[in-house]
Order: sequence, then structure tokens, then C-alpha cells
Amino acid sequence: MKISYNWLKDYLPITETPERVAEVLTGIGLEVEAIERQEAVKGGLQGVVVGEVLECMPHPDADKLHVTKVNTGAGEPLQIVCGAPNVAAGQKVPVATVGTTLYFANGDEVKIKKSKLRGVESAGMICAEDELGLGSSHDGIMTLAPEAVPGTSLSEWLHLESDIVFEIGLTPNRIDAASHIGVARDLAAALNMDLRMGKMYGFTEDAPVSVASASPPVRVAVENPAACPRYTGCTIRGVTVQPSPGWLQQRLTAIGVRPINNVVDITNYVLHETGQPLHAFDANTIDGGEVVVKTCPEGTKFITLDGVERTLSAQDLMICNARRPMCMAGVFGGLENGVTGQTKNIFLESAYFHPVWVRKTARRHGLNTDSSFRYERGADPKVPPYALKRAAQLIRDIAGGEAVGGIIDIYPSPVAPAVVQLDYARMERLIGKKIDRETLLRILQRLDFVIDREDAGGLQVTVPSYRVDVTRECDVVEELLRIYGYNNVEIPAHTVVTLSHAARPDKEKIQNTVSDYLVANGFYEMMNNSLTKADYYRALQTFPADKAARILNPLSSDLNVLRQTLLFGGLESIAHNINRQQVDLKLFEWGNCYAFDSARDDGSLKAYTETWQLGLFITGFTSGQNWRQPQERADFFYLKGYVENILERFGSTAGRLETDEAPADVFSGGLQYLLNGKPVAVAGIVSKEIRRLFDIKQDVFAAEIAGSALFKIAKNHQVQYRELPKFPEVRRDLALVLDEKITYAQLRDLAFKTEKHLLTRVNLFDVYRGDKLPQGKKQYALSFVLQDKEKTLADSHIERIMDNLLKAFMQHFAATLR
Repeated sequence: MKISYNWLKDYLPITETPERVAEVLTGIGLEVEAIERQEAVKGGLQGVVVGEVLECMPHPDADKLHVTKVNTGAGEPLQIVCGAPNVAAGQKVPVATVGTTLYFANGDEVKIKKSKLRGVESAGMICAEDELGLGSSHDGIMTLAPEAVPGTSLSEWLHLESDIVFEIGLTPNRIDAASHIGVARDLAAALNMDLRMGKMYGFTEDAPVSVASASPPVRVAVENPAACPRYTGCTIRGVTVQPSPGWLQQRLTAIGVRPINNVVDITNYVLHETGQPLHAFDANTIDGGEVVVKTCPEGTKFITLDGVERTLSAQDLMICNARRPMCMAGVFGGLENGVTGQTKNIFLESAYFHPVWVRKTARRHGLNTDSSFRYERGADPKVPPYALKRAAQLIRDIAGGEAVGGIIDIYPSPVAPAVVQLDYARMERLIGKKIDRETLLRILQRLDFVIDREDAGGLQVTVPSYRVDVTRECDVVEELLRIYGYNNVEIPAHTVVTLSHAARPDKEKIQNTVSDYLVANGFYEMMNNSLTKADYYRALQTFPADKAARILNPLSSDLNVLRQTLLFGGLESIAHNINRQQVDLKLFEWGNCYAFDSARDDGSLKAYTETWQLGLFITGFTSGQNWRQPQERADFFYLKGYVENILERFGSTAGRLETDEAPADVFSGGLQYLLNGKPVAVAGIVSKEIRRLFDIKQDVFAAEIAGSALFKIAKNHQVQYRELPKFPEVRRDLALVLDEKITYAQLRDLAFKTEKHLLTRVNLFDVYRGDKLPQGKKQYALSFVLQDKEKTLADSHIERIMDNLLKAFMQHFAATLR
């Protein structure tokens, strides 16, 4: 948000430098992110002064040149050679002194130096309009009024105002400071100044704004007072729509607002002055002479000021006339009812609309305007009539209109201000310092808090209506502290801390351990929005759409539910990178996922669950190009290795977990890991149907690990130490022909069930499929490691174990030895 330094001076007797003002603003919570100098003319006419031509003689060696003596108000008169045909003694003229840089209207830059023109010295330049950047005329030098004083800065004489503009990073709760008066209010409190209200360009709030007229004013009816608690307006007749005066255009241009015409510019000026949005209608286009605040039927068509036809919702609050809508309340005006050069009569609106209604309409139609920005965050319900009077009087003074019929103010249920109880002892504990009561009361009064009552223990205050974010004692304490100054609260000599027992294992430690492992292996961590699109879940059974936790006031249709899985956020990131030629990716994310169970919905939070998840994503090649070895594409087993390494790191080997097929609606192939029947992790290749939603053509391998399950595994994991075995281990291999449907996990589990004592490891080291095997068959080559802690195994014992294993494979899986 842009705030003009000169504009602030209308309300405060500021003597501080812009840099000091920026420092104060940042200290009181209005962070100044940038300071920019604005100039009415490029260069600000620095070095150009008013001069008086004392003498004007012909040049001795040039017919078209004159030698002049010019009084510039400092020291001896300057000798300046001038070629303008209209230069004459007695004139007041603009003089560019030596060292001045001029910025011509055609874009050229010239630095003035002492020089000789046809042998005569010249110490300056008498300027034309185009040479100063003030116009395009080069017919002769620019002459000034006779009362101009030599030596006066030309920019000062012409009232060309340079300005300093502060770029303030406004936080969402400080909408009260989204105006020049709002910022001035805070500055006045911080600098202990009095705010000069009611003196801006002759404005007085109590001045009459209406006159008698034979023409009836526009009538107003509010059919939806819940959406529009307060509506004020007035009819102004006989306006002359034309360009705004210079001072008004300068004010708006300084803060980046383009001047349009005097009526529209006044509504924008009052908006940025008071923070109250206004809207001006061409009164002659208000059919039936009546303004009706209401909603329209679903599907009503409406063309906004930008020429776009929009389809209205039955929940969009509209400003209508007797026949059709004219304006989206608090959001955007209509094309047919705006002020044009032919407008003679206007209806001026200043209202308080409910923030939720404005926010929903703005999001529904993808609009973000200065008005919606303020209404969404909570406007001041008391300010509409004040802003209306201010605008009406400016229109009267600038556009020549007269208000008729008085001000219409419909306010059936006034908004009650917040009342807060303050306890001195509790405030002292919150602040960490005892501030004398006189200072506290002075700050509160400077911030427009009304002291209702005070006693020895505390006081009761009424919060000003424009501070919609202050409702609790701690909010008031924050207001006190930001004006008192956080830096004025000394660091205490001793600190009181509370020692608490932290649960083990530490969640952050687990997260950091896994993250360090993944980053060390080439992964990049990402963070995605927990809000996502409901359409992603429409055709899924694993994550059904009715399980999604829906947002009551979504920012858009793309962010209308909380995510049930990290999968879709990861795929959005992959698609984003692929579209920018980054096709080899290894990404991971920690995040919460959410679900809604309608069967448990009793109006409380019981129906909602939140789970902590880890997502892994791999696509493309596993490493960059290298002359030593060829590139390898990622596959399911590459991802599976990372998943099992993470689980094993916290004490759960793959052999201890049950496995099942990954859900087919999400993955075209993969595994699901379970512990006591509950999901621990899932990994697989993302199905083509889901990849098609993101226009991803290459294979993507994704895994999701339940953080709560990982936490539970780590909690139950105990590290035990034992002596290294003294006796050797023995390895034996089997090559088995099996049906395609038999998995390695089934073979491994059966092997450990068959030999519970001496079998220590099982490994699959080769898989063969080919025409040498019957159709529907495959060959697994398995290794078995045996070891006895007490003795060396005899060959006969080893053979007996291997025979038992082979018989078990044959009996349970119809395996044959190859």
C-alpha cells in the first residue's frame, strides 16, 4: 500500500524527515518496505530559479543571439547568451544555473556549463517550456508573472510538488491503516501530535450538503440488511464532469492511481484518505429513480466495468435499480451506470457491507479491487456518512454540483463497539514491565479508545469502531506496546522458565533424521498448499470425495477442500518443473492430511481427522549423465528401496510388515505395507489416469508413509547389543519356477516360518522370464543364509533344512526346482 508523505502533512504538522517517519511507522507495526521519490517533472527542476532580465543587448557577432544580464537573486547578475526571439529586459524568466541537468520534453538530457557563444561568455540558460519538460512549445522562452521573485525555486513558484511515497507492507489485521488518515492516526499517537481533522481543503463535517430542488432525489431500499448493515447515499445534480484539478491529480498519481475525471477521482481520493470505498452512479441511468440493495436470481447476467459479462450467484449482493443490477456491492461497478463525460446528475453511495458477503462474491468472480480489499477485512461502520459528506463537498467545490434531498442513512441495527476489561496486574505480566498509568491512559486516548471506567485494579475501555481486530485484553496490550515501543521494554535480569517433559521419540528429530537422509541422497524438500481441488477426488475410492474436509469460504474452486493425500500436491510440483525442462526429479514433503467422516458428524470436530504424512516422488533418470556409467531410469524398486530404508532406520524391516497390493485407482502397480492390519506406507507407479490430470507423460513413482505409524514404530523400537558370532554362516541357493502371481514376500515369509531358528537372511538375487519357461511362469533365484550361534553347522544339518524349505515351497506354491 502506497502512502504519500505530503498527503500525511495535511493531517499532521510533521517536521521529521521521511527516513525518520519510515522508522517510526515500522516501529509501530506498519512496516515500510520501500521509500520512493515522486517528482511532478523529471529532475524536479533542481537548479532552475526565477530570474529577472535586467539588460538585453544584441550579440556583437550573431544577428539572432542576445546578450542578457539576469538577476537570479544571488550575488552579481549573470551574463547569459540567449537565442529566443521574445527575450526582453524586464521579463521574469526561468533560469537554469550552471551545473543543472535539464530533461527536455523529447527525452534529451543537457547539463548546463559555462561556455562561450560566438566569443561571448554565457553562465546559464534562459529556458523554454520544452527545455524544462513542462510542455512541447519551443516558440520562445517561458515568461513568468511580474510578481515572481528572483531567486525563487521555479518548482516552488509553479507549485510543482515533489513527494515521498512509502510502500507499507500492511498485515491483514490492520485494515484500519489502509488510508492516509489511518496512518496519520498511528503517527499522531507515536509522535504525540494532534490530528488536524476537518481542515482539509475547507472541509467541515457539519456543513450542509443539500439544497432544495424541484427534482426528487433517488430513493433507497435495503432488502438484505444482514449483508448491508448500513447504507448511505445522496443525489447530486448539475455536476460538470471534466479533468480534475492539478492538486487532486498529483495526489492520486503519487500513490499509483490513474486520474479519470473529477467525480471518479474524488471517490478514489476519499477512499485513500478515509479508507471508506464509495461509488458514483449516473443518476439518469437509475431506472425508476430507486436504488435497491438485494440479491438477484441465480444465473442473472451482468456486465461489469471491464466489459466482461458475468453470471451472478443468488448469493451475490447487488446494487440494483427498479429493473436490473447496476453494481456488485463492495466489489465492482457496472458498465451501463458509471459516470461519463455526459453525466450531469449522480447518486453517490457510501455503505458498510458485511465482509463475508463481499469476500465470497469477489472470490466467486475472481475479482480483487481496492473496495473489496477493504470490505473483506472489515470496514468501519461509523465512517460512511462522514466519507459521503466529504465527497459531496469536494464534488460541489470541484465539479460544481449541488446535493438535493439530504443524506439517506439506513442503519436499522447499529454495530455495537467491542468493550474490553483490562487488569493492570495481568497487563504488567504480559508486557514484562510496569508502565505508569498516566502513559497507558495517554496512549489509549491517542488511539481513540474510550475509557468507560477505572479503578485501582484496572479499567474498562470501548474499542474504536475502525479497530475490528481488537476484541481481547491481549489485543489492547499489543496496541499499547507498539506505541510505547517494544525496544523500551528492558530485558529482565532473570528469566522464569518452565521445565516440561517431552515425549519420546521426538517428532522433530524423526523428521530431521529422515529429511537429512533423503537430502543426502539427492532429494529436494518441497512445501505445498494444504488446500487443494475437490475435483481430484471425484473418481477415487481410496480417497473418496465425500471424505474431503470442505472449506466454507474457499478462495477459489481450485482451493476448496483440505488435502487427503500429499500425492496431488507433489504431482502439481512435478508438472510445474517438467514444464520448465526439469524432468529428472527426486522430491519429498512432510505435511498434514485431513479427512471428514460424516457418520461421526455431530457439529463438533470429532468428524475430522488430521494425519502427519511423508510423501516421496521420483521421476526421470536417477542421476545425471556420466562418462563412467550409463544413465538409469527410476523404477518402482528404486523407490521401494528408499521406503524400506526409512522404515528399517526406525526398527521395522520389511520382513516384519505385512504387504498387499497398492490401491488400483491411484497406482497402476505397487505395494502397501501394513502393521497389524493398519497401513504404514504405500508405494507404486502413479496411474496414467491420474497423471493425465496434470498432463504428465513420463512415469512417476510415488510413496506415502504415515508419520504416526513411523512414530509408533520408533517408539517401540529398542536397540539391543550382542556379541559377534564366533561360528561361520552358510549360504545356499535355490532356483524355483513359480506362478506369476507368487510374490517374493510370500516366499520369504514362508521360509522364516519353516526354519525359525537358524535362518537369518533371505534374498532374491535374480528373476527370469522368457520363452524357456511355460507361459504364466517365472524363475526366482533365492539365497538363504544359515547360522548357529553355538556351533559350526554340519552339511547334513544344512541339507535337511534346505530340503524342508524346498518341500514347503512345493507344497504351498507348487514350486519346482530348476
